[in-house]
Amino acid sequence: MTTWTQVYDPLRALVSAAPEYLISALVAGIPLYVLFYMLAVRRTPGHKAALLGTSTAMLLAIFVWGMPANLAVSSTLMGAAFGIFPIVWIVITAVWVYNMTVESGEFEIIKESLASLTDDRRLQAIFIAFAFGSFIEGTAGFGTPVAITAAMLAGLGFNPMYAAGICLIANTAPVAFGAIGIPIVVAGQVTGLDINHISAVVGRQLPFLSVIVPLWLCVTMCGFKRSMEVLPAIIVAGVCFAGSQFVFSNFHGPYLPDIMSAIITILGMVLLLRVWKPKNVWHFPDEKVVPRTGGCKYSGKEVLRAWAPYLILAVMVFIWGLDAFKSIPAIKGTTFMFEWPGLHNAVIKTAPIVAKDAPLAAKYTVNLLLAAGTAILITGLISSFVMPRYGLGKAIACLLRTCHQLRYPVLTIATILGLAYIMNFSGMSSTLGLAFTRTGFLFPFFAPIIGWIGVFLTGSDTSSNALFAGLQRTTAEALGIDPHLTVAANSSGGVTGKMISPQSISVATAATNLIGQEGNLFRFTLWHSVAMTLVVCVITFLQAYWFSWMLP
Repeated sequence: MTTWTQVYDPLRALVSAAPEYLISALVAGIPLYVLFYMLAVRRTPGHKAALLGTSTAMLLAIFVWGMPANLAVSSTLMGAAFGIFPIVWIVITAVWVYNMTVESGEFEIIKESLASLTDDRRLQAIFIAFAFGSFIEGTAGFGTPVAITAAMLAGLGFNPMYAAGICLIANTAPVAFGAIGIPIVVAGQVTGLDINHISAVVGRQLPFLSVIVPLWLCVTMCGFKRSMEVLPAIIVAGVCFAGSQFVFSNFHGPYLPDIMSAIITILGMVLLLRVWKPKNVWHFPDEKVVPRTGGCKYSGKEVLRAWAPYLILAVMVFIWGLDAFKSIPAIKGTTFMFEWPGLHNAVIKTAPIVAKDAPLAAKYTVNLLLAAGTAILITGLISSFVMPRYGLGKAIACLLRTCHQLRYPVLTIATILGLAYIMNFSGMSSTLGLAFTRTGFLFPFFAPIIGWIGVFLTGSDTSSNALFAGLQRTTAEALGIDPHLTVAANSSGGVTGKMISPQSISVATAATNLIGQEGNLFRFTLWHSVAMTLVVCVITFLQAYWFSWMLP
């Protein structure tokens, strides 16, 4: 088999006076500039922006980085396949479950039950987008929480753009420990560092961000003055989540911080609302508010039945994350892995990305029963029998309509993952990372930005850690910095890139029926992402030199 070795500074010879990697990195960023321009400036639909960005990356990979055309095409197709399964599989099934609750009329009961607890949009956002979304992130991850919570908020009557944007912003604090801690586990596998040590460092970075996310959500929705009206709820939610995140990440490991933080936050909010209510109930200015009279008009049995799909979902994704479940022979037997034709071990990574030349594996896994989307599918099938006057026939018809509804987001997600893979296999992503390593003393400040770029490219903190965690360790050791700090910063910085990742934006627009408005949503979340990233950058920089006593 013919192999090709990656080149990380292909333009060095053209401008030898320029700093190493600088010109090549600027050119490697062109696909990202294209995406930014098409989404933020032109407000182009996501699938069109993704197609243009991916096409640009393929041309650069072939004609500048020297990647053989067959490898460029193959890596792009593999990324698209990964986008379809498991990512699209999660999105379709999650939106399907929501659509069924709407068609059956059960979502009206969910709305009423939430309104009886609190009709205030600020508190509903904290409950659903922040707390419940964190639970789903902790158990399933990979786009599931945004798909579920954005659809729920839109169904409750939130302005669709705010429903999508708020859920994307909320889905920052839990991401590093998502899917039962998979991002941290991958970071440990890639670097050889102790995962509990990485978990502890992340647990001494992210809580500073987590504690202010509820306030951030409220200020985004209604401004600072109105947010102060629900300050007790903001404090309870922020402290419960951040405190739990610190404790479990430092004294248990990377597996439970999200799940336990979410449960403790929900319990804290429920207990608070038993003794405190905001003086003024806030709704969006463009809402038609129907005055409430009394408590919930539905019985406890009806409310439990309406919430059943989401309760079943929580149980299912929790079971799916258990090692005991994953190890069942019949379950493991439905997992198939094969080497991607013409790509596996055909690309060689070289120094300084790795100490010695190493082939880049290209294995595609189809885990039919272990996929989070399958857990949601089973949830939907069970729920179809729980919903009154619904049944399997209507559920299948709803699934087909959902697939048609999501045709453009499917194309967007598949194309964006193709972009991520071509940039990874061509070495363009490594070129970007290497350019940041030349910052020397300032590297700890830029370490989270590398993670942020990785998540922007791939839509996944796990993938970002797989891509850049090794680079973070190597650079830190060369500079005499604790490698656990920079590897953790890759994950902590990555969480703030989730909200602007085209993949995540496509999930959110699909869930809120905003298909074609990906550009507007990108503009909505962009500056929140930048501001949060800078917070993580400052924390990491201080911990590297002056606040090193904060590290374990």
